[in-house]
Amino acid sequence: MKTDSIPLVETAGDAFDELTRALHATLPMGRIELRTLPECSVRLGLINADFPTDPLPPDVMHAVLAQPAYWALCWGSGLALAQLVERHPHWVRGRRVLDFGSGSGVAGIAAALCGATYVTACDNDADARRATRANARLNGVAIDVCAELAADAAFDVALLADVLYDRSNLPLLDRLQRCAATVLVADSRIGEIPNAAYRKIAEVDARTLPNLGEFDEFKTVRAFVYGSLDAGCD
Repeated sequence: MKTDSIPLVETAGDAFDELTRALHATLPMGRIELRTLPECSVRLGLINADFPTDPLPPDVMHAVLAQPAYWALCWGSGLALAQLVERHPHWVRGRRVLDFGSGSGVAGIAAALCGATYVTACDNDADARRATRANARLNGVAIDVCAELAADAAFDVALLADVLYDRSNLPLLDRLQRCAATVLVADSRIGEIPNAAYRKIAEVDARTLPNLGEFDEFKTVRAFVYGSLDAGCD
């Protein structure tokens, strides 16, 4: 597994500039704002909350369709998973953690802040990997970043947020179960996982930041676990 290790010596200004460049490649009229997430200590560089909702110019729309800047939002399921990790730091403390489909890196950053031994963030989108690197620097944590997992990758805990909205992604769970003893899934668009090995452990109200005006039906994030977090978890 080829990874890019994030040095802690780089400044927050470097990270902010990297996020801005990545955003402007798709949305040149946008800007990055630093936000501390609600009920969570993670800070992220996100697209400005007052980004106009008017129709985009054709060239910008084409760029968005080709390379959507989804990493510039903190999706509700990622926020909920980060909140849960911070409420139960023993789930990740001292463990090897994978943040799969990392997007902005929010869940992996929360795990690193809570004492994970090391964290790997995996995303097949190059800009999402850049965002994870930059956001990790903003939070002063070290995370390895990769585009795909090696066949022999091994972790104690795998975190998965907002990936199962597309049911064709369900087979990813089998892959994660082979490389992690525990798989923790958070998603607002599924009511259950069609696998008896998973049990629901929590429901959290969390909305995407900036607010996308999502339907109320998507404000509740459900968390499921495969394996054991530990004997003391709720």
